Amino acid sequence: MWLKKKKEDVQINLTPLIDVVFLLLIFFMVSTSFKKETKVSLTLPEANGETLDANAESIEVTVTKTGEIFVNGNGLVNRDVTTIRNAIKQTSTDTQTPVIISADAAAPYQAVITVMDAAGQAGFNNLTLPTQKPDSENN
Repeated sequence: MWLKKKKEDVQINLTPLIDVVFLLLIFFMVSTSFKKETKVSLTLPEANGETLDANAESIEVTVTKTGEIFVNGNGLVNRDVTTIRNAIKQTSTDTQTPVIISADAAAPYQAVITVMDAAGQAGFNNLTLPTQKPDSENN
């Protein structure tokens, strides 16, 4: 007599696979560095100073080399002090929030001073002007 063997169901245990996927996910989340990208291309002026850590809660005002002004990436309709002041006030009500004025190296000096004046009129006194390290020191 022939006895029929009962076929066992083949099962794949997914628990180790899920564990590995979660470990990879955690690894990539921890090892990824987040860089704050802006829509406006700038060439920052050069200086040999201390580097400051970027604060997550800050107002970034960008001045291009043509004198255009952006507040947190949003372009302004004109370069008037009241327009800039209102845009900064709308961004944050806390006057202790740092205002980072990123100006192109070739930006008009008057545009940078206008932004600083508007921030001061809005009550923001914590102003930062970021720079980049020189490529080579010729001193």
